[in-house]
Amino acid sequence: MHHEELAKPTSTGHLIRRIIPASRRHLWHSDRPVDPASVRLPGRELWILHPAGEPPPAGHNPAEIQVLLLDGSWAQAGDMARSINGWGRRIRLPMSGKSRYWLRSQQEIPGRFSTVEALLFLMNALGLPETHDALQLQFELHVYAGLRNRGRRTEAEAYLADSPIRSAFPEVLESLNHPRPRPDENNRNR
Repeated sequence: MHHEELAKPTSTGHLIRRIIPASRRHLWHSDRPVDPASVRLPGRELWILHPAGEPPPAGHNPAEIQVLLLDGSWAQAGDMARSINGWGRRIRLPMSGKSRYWLRSQQEIPGRFSTVEALLFLMNALGLPETHDALQLQFELHVYAGLRNRGRRTEAEAYLADSPIRSAFPEVLESLNHPRPRPDENNRNR
């Protein structure tokens, strides 16, 4: 993760860490390189997801690979990719459609997806539908809640129109429509 992403609540790297507890985060600073030995897991082939990589090899076993995701803006991810050149196999995934990451402007540029969306495409490529679906729901909820938190209710409702969270989390969505008392209001009622 680029160090500038660390403070951004919209970072999908934070989401991955919450949903996949076994994941690890390594902070990248241009002046403090990450030691590859601190990243690599023994007995696994390191795949670095990158649009300039090769297609995934046939017959890959998910238990034998480790995936390195570059989390940052597109420019930051480019810098990170150059600094880790040669660490592992660069893998390009079959990614199509339009980004669902409406919290940043990338969904307007064809072929640009968030870090978690790249992971979702990888889960499909690896044949892990249950893991994919569970992460997809959390990602969609992350984006929807982020839009609402920014006061973009009209856009949030448009996002919700074709989101699977409408049927997966109806109680959660309903609870977001009820105002919560402010902390000072709770003190007045005592």
